[in-house]
Amino acid sequence: MSGGEAWRGNIKARLYERVRERGFESLTAFAEARPAVPLYALADELGNDVAAVQILSGLLYEAEQSKKVTRFVRDVLARLLSQSLPNGWPDVLDDANRFKVAKALGSWSAYTPETHKERGRLVRVALHANPPPAGWRPIGPDDELLRTLLPDDEA
Repeated sequence: MSGGEAWRGNIKARLYERVRERGFESLTAFAEARPAVPLYALADELGNDVAAVQILSGLLYEAEQSKKVTRFVRDVLARLLSQSLPNGWPDVLDDANRFKVAKALGSWSAYTPETHKERGRLVRVALHANPPPAGWRPIGPDDELLRTLLPDDEA
């Protein structure tokens, strides 16, 4: 993306115009059609004037409106793990792999809404104490392991 193109004009209108052009009624529907695809790749698909953080913000807004914030938190984790660990969970946590895991979990922690920070901390502790099997890659927000770590609790 060149310069500040993504920050010019009506960002929200641009996002919704782009997803509607692709046949989706919402940003969530657009993202759900691409499970575990990194946020930057979703942004790239919508144009060179869209930033990943704009996608993230829009998805959080829609999750709050539909009372599905926990699912949003799982979705973001799946996308960040997919980005940092494209070959799945490492079989050995050497320095390089430890960094990749820390990068994914650290970014996820930063993107996790305040309402879910403590649950996110518990997920990070659980993943370090009992790592997933080597090669595990979450398939999206409904991945069985992610649902075990972060069950839905919203009404």
